[in-house]
Amino acid sequence: MRRNHFIAAAAICFALIVYATLSKLSGRPALMGHAEAYWVVIIERFSAYGLLGFLMSFLLPGRLRLACTLVIAVAVSLELLQSLVPDRDPQFIDVLQKAAGGTVGVLLAQTILAFLPRPPS
Repeated sequence: MRRNHFIAAAAICFALIVYATLSKLSGRPALMGHAEAYWVVIIERFSAYGLLGFLMSFLLPGRLRLACTLVIAVAVSLELLQSLVPDRDPQFIDVLQKAAGGTVGVLLAQTILAFLPRPPS
């Protein structure tokens, strides 16, 4: 049952990231309004992908490379899909910020998983 909760949380996180990435600029959710500082946007990206990486790592325990690859692939593919939205512009620095957040989330979760007691087999 716990795995179903992680699947649901990862799916919701992924859906929100897709919506925020591919929606028009006027419809994009913002924490502090549409005139927010650039550092707030960086923190939003980093933490959203960090949470996705964290959840993916719990879904794929012990598979560090696979979890990192999936999170980075999501970041790259969604940034490339932004070129299809008229008022959005894909940028390489955005991919780096998102990939860094996802990787930190994966590494944090793998560190936590290393210290959790293993269930008896």
